[in-house]
Amino acid sequence: MDLIIVRHARPDREERAEGEGPADPPLSSLGRAQAMAVAAFLAAEHVDHIVASSMTRAHQTAEPLARLLALDIELRDDLREVDQHRSVYIPAEEMTPDDAMVQEFMADPLAIFDGDYWGFRERVVSGFDAVIAANSGRRVVVFCHGMVMSVYLQHVWGLSDPYKMQPDYTGIIRMQASAAKGYRSVKSINETAHIRDIRVG
Repeated sequence: MDLIIVRHARPDREERAEGEGPADPPLSSLGRAQAMAVAAFLAAEHVDHIVASSMTRAHQTAEPLARLLALDIELRDDLREVDQHRSVYIPAEEMTPDDAMVQEFMADPLAIFDGDYWGFRERVVSGFDAVIAANSGRRVVVFCHGMVMSVYLQHVWGLSDPYKMQPDYTGIIRMQASAAKGYRSVKSINETAHIRDIRVG
């Protein structure tokens, strides 16, 4: 099968008070433009199926392509990001050295996985394996998150460091995969030409 993995577009910042549940921000105005751009870019690719993480920023990024192609979106909890339980979401571009997540990362790069890096990795790999197994011979677009993509690529390539690849907003990874033989081949990483003319504000 052909597997096209897309990072979500730029979301808003969201900070929730204690007891209000985890942050799950929608796309910003810039993010909505990025989502439209990646949809237009992928619309001619003969896509058979669309999958998205169940987090808002991922499935909102998938929606323009789903509308263009008149396809439903399969939402998956196993492709959610490492921050799914945090009450604060700050886009990386807005982070400062004083932010809690930055402090945690500087003290221990694996701290952002809430003490369970291997559990996160197993969940992500199992999620992609399930998508591959269910879509033999098809072209599938999966909208998810930066660390989901980085850890999955780390797994496929046998890398020791999950931070070797950091995809941009709506950055695209293309792979070929076979459920029967466990075959995974990476064809491209972090394609971003489709958002080249969108201004970052």
